[in-house]
Amino acid sequence: MTSARVAAGLAWLSGLGFGLPAVYGAVHLARTGEVWQFLGFPTYGDGPFEKIGIPTTVPLIAGFAVVCGAEVVAGTLLWRGHASGKKLALALLPFEIAYWVGFALPAGPVLGAARTVASFVPSRAARPR
Repeated sequence: MTSARVAAGLAWLSGLGFGLPAVYGAVHLARTGEVWQFLGFPTYGDGPFEKIGIPTTVPLIAGFAVVCGAEVVAGTLLWRGHASGKKLALALLPFEIAYWVGFALPAGPVLGAARTVASFVPSRAARPR
């Protein structure tokens, strides 16, 4: 497996793993006015965003879902070996970091760092012999 495919898998894991719950969380917040709880923990609330005065809103969570969707696209481009996948993954990183930190999602930075490193490690086929 090439490093680009590892990066793609990490992008898909992060994009779908955070994005699908974000869509559900936005719908739940719109319907009930409350942040969705998963296993007793608020999914997209009570984090640093709220502590600095940015309330959790449907547009805020929806924006995160859009960023996650773009990450899935980046993963697909990485899988197919397109250089634009690296560029998109790198361009999304500041937005992802803002959401991961703001919503207190500790796995996000770990996945993002691993994806970034894997994106820029030359694959075995590309290395000179």
